Amino acid sequence: MRTLIAAVVLATTAAFGTTAYAAPTSSTYVVASAAAIDTCALSSLPTQAADTLDLIHSGGPFPYRQDGTVFQNREGILPDESSSYYHEYTVKTPGSSDRGARRLIGGGATTDPEHVYYTGDHYASFCEVDENS
Repeated sequence: MRTLIAAVVLATTAAFGTTAYAAPTSSTYVVASAAAIDTCALSSLPTQAADTLDLIHSGGPFPYRQDGTVFQNREGILPDESSSYYHEYTVKTPGSSDRGARRLIGGGATTDPEHVYYTGDHYASFCEVDENS
């Protein structure tokens, strides 16, 4: 097999020149910055979101073991922060046999987050919750 690969590489190099399989010379990656996130009134969200927010402010107890764990923002939609800045909490979905797709993400202090975001589609999109409306 190695002989076959070597033959293919040699033939390709002869046909296209020595840069046919050149590795990239830069390891710089471009990451899109977080886009502006819309604001949503707490009163416009499912009523269970307000229940979850009350639990966050009181420090629990939370219904799921994953609640309060670090949210890593792998999707890169939320503003870039330190790795332990965000925490996720389940917003119960009536009739769902599992945690469902709805979450609140708190940014900053765990019981008094500086920012709270809601996702109803399991992290595909977010809005920043206005707790006063």
